[in-house]
Amino acid sequence: MADTTRRSTGIAGLDLALDGGFAPGTRIVISGSPLSGLELLAQQFWKEGEGAGSYLMLDTAPGENMLDARGMDPAAMAAAMEGKKIIVDSLSTLVAAWGIDTAARFILEDTRPVIEGGANIVYLLYTGIHSPAEEARIMRAADIYISLMQQVHGNEFERVLAVEKFTGSDVPQRVIPYNIMAVGLELSTTSRVV
Repeated sequence: MADTTRRSTGIAGLDLALDGGFAPGTRIVISGSPLSGLELLAQQFWKEGEGAGSYLMLDTAPGENMLDARGMDPAAMAAAMEGKKIIVDSLSTLVAAWGIDTAARFILEDTRPVIEGGANIVYLLYTGIHSPAEEARIMRAADIYISLMQQVHGNEFERVLAVEKFTGSDVPQRVIPYNIMAVGLELSTTSRVV
């Protein structure tokens, strides 16, 4: 039975895998390539249900209702975080601009009051641009770590989502196929029997 205290991710298949969604007061890292759909997953969570909260855009011009966080220092970003669902797009830009020590402190210390207030903070992390040591520090700082992976087989994409860390809960024991649709990500809720 799904935990009713959790916040829906905005994706039914992911809610099912996470026993209802994200627990309030968690740090979530979503990792993947720029074309994996990680921004879509973050936006689906941000727009789902109760008030959206803050979407801090560090990488490009912000969309509707997003905050332009380009050029903000970490203290200003932490001060701009309002609401229960917060997106930092992207943590990769924060690491590049301020370094891994500042980024780790931002995740664990600077945003602590926001987390203790029951908010969820989703950080987007682009794969292939960080050192293994940087990725390890980010993984350790996260409460939930989700990877979006894709491979090309002939003329088809195979996309799978893996929940690699889920503090305080069982980690799902399988990867979940997903598709990128016009409205966002759609996850498979069935398993193959082999």
